[in-house]
Amino acid sequence: MKLKGQITVPGDKSISHRALLISSVSKGTSLLEGLNRGLDCQETMNCLRMLGVGIKRKNQLWEVKGRNFRLKPPGRALNCGDSATTLRLLAGLLAGQEFASVLDGNRALRSRPMARIIGPLRLMGADLFGAEGSNLEPISVRGGRLKGITYELPMASAQVKSALLLAGIQAEGKTTVLEPVASRNHTEKMLAFAGADITCLPGQITVQSGAVLGARHYRIPGDLSSAAFFMGAAAVLPGSELIVK
Repeated sequence: MKLKGQITVPGDKSISHRALLISSVSKGTSLLEGLNRGLDCQETMNCLRMLGVGIKRKNQLWEVKGRNFRLKPPGRALNCGDSATTLRLLAGLLAGQEFASVLDGNRALRSRPMARIIGPLRLMGADLFGAEGSNLEPISVRGGRLKGITYELPMASAQVKSALLLAGIQAEGKTTVLEPVASRNHTEKMLAFAGADITCLPGQITVQSGAVLGARHYRIPGDLSSAAFFMGAAAVLPGSELIVK
């Protein structure tokens, strides 16, 4: 047995989440190419639609009509399913919106720790409360006028960093996140691409409020984790020749 031919794997999940979230608060209509269609990213898409964001498929692209940081209050709790990325990044985004919302999910997500985002977002001026001493969801978020802070992450976390940057771009002044070890930098790169006033130094990311994010065409690369299974199979089966696009 051997593998021959070429395959195209789903879009990178982490980048897909961020493309949806950033384009939803940009000004104008963004185009997303190669969007991951998995359940986690679908949860993010569903939540954004409940917040008034227009998202529709057009041929091989997805159109996201951004609301320029003016999201609509949801009519019910936002169901994040099993996606911690959806919940944590949305919490940061909603912290700067002047309405109340509730973030919830399934049983597995309800066991994930949330104090790591609730604490620093409270320091910025948002009201967040959760179950079990505000460490578990469901989480209520009453956003409003935020103030920029300097926050040192107790441990490296791309999700917590991203939540603070999405809140910081809506806050008064500047927000600086200090990280002990570099974590994935998708959010800061994509915010810069959209037009944010953001500075990245080793171990330090600073975002300044006031920038208008512009609509963009996001070309989302394939997900390496999904490709790994096929690459591993081709590597161990003699005579295989596989192109992963």
